[in-house]
Amino acid sequence: MESTKTYKYTGAIHIHSKASDGSGSIDEITKAAKKSGLSWIIITDHNVLGSKEGIINGVYVIQGEEISPPDNNHYLALGITDTIEPSQNAVETIENVRNSGGFGFLAHPDECDNRKNKYKPIKWVCENANPDGVEIWNWFSQFADNYDDSNIFRVVYSYIFRKKLITKPYRKTLNRWDKFNLDTEKIVPAIGGLDAHALKIKKFLIPIKVFPYKFMFKTIVNQVLLTEPLSGDFETAKTQILTALKLGYNIIANVSVYKEIPEIFVTNEGDNKFLNIKTTPKAEIFVYKDGEFFSNSSHTKITEKGKYRVEIEIKGNGFAYSNPIVIR
Repeated sequence: MESTKTYKYTGAIHIHSKASDGSGSIDEITKAAKKSGLSWIIITDHNVLGSKEGIINGVYVIQGEEISPPDNNHYLALGITDTIEPSQNAVETIENVRNSGGFGFLAHPDECDNRKNKYKPIKWVCENANPDGVEIWNWFSQFADNYDDSNIFRVVYSYIFRKKLITKPYRKTLNRWDKFNLDTEKIVPAIGGLDAHALKIKKFLIPIKVFPYKFMFKTIVNQVLLTEPLSGDFETAKTQILTALKLGYNIIANVSVYKEIPEIFVTNEGDNKFLNIKTTPKAEIFVYKDGEFFSNSSHTKITEKGKYRVEIEIKGNGFAYSNPIVIR
């Protein structure tokens, strides 16, 4: 965004509740979100708009849908008011969402085929679809790709050192996203998702909950950047949040790597424009222009028109990712 006054609100996307295959009620989920410092959440249950919307326990709750065909091509639909049935035709799914007044994001598009566990990958395999956006990072999806259940020792390692399994968005997904942006003048935005379920395992003497909501809410988040404070009226605030996500006015960050989400903005200095990144000195910065590496500088002079975006790593771990900033 340009260097203007912005209001920042952090939230989480891609959450499952009891309405599909999650374990939590909306009351439980919102309490966990509030304790984690989130302002808003978006529930995306499978093939149903099953959650209650509103300001609940001090958190703005928006409902969406993960349109989930049996095999592949899952799509996160936002801004819709009626459930959209899954279709084997992914192009049709995207059009159905748009015709319903909504927009959507490819869900976990590049899950790994070579998993060492029983969980089947669910990918985006339709090559002729033009989605509204892309979920470039999915916490639980990446965990499942790297989870090894070949013996009890590897299972225990995977759980205890779970954060080590979440590295950074796949370059394949980032390249896919860049290609969508190269093919259009508008911004094809990105989000980071949790795929939070708070799964309950009941085969032990005492049932255990794997990756509770509160844990997940302290991993991959989205900070929306608004030009006005978030409204106290729910419907107005919902529009503010969804509009920001649709326009790409959000920063994706894994706050388990570093808590302070960076500031990324453009300034005019004389006849020149600069892309500025304010973050920890520990960070390594990568500025991309039209999908190609451009600069490592936190104060990058913009010399050409194009779409610029920022990736930030800390000690090799993915930390924060901006949406494209268009320089005309």
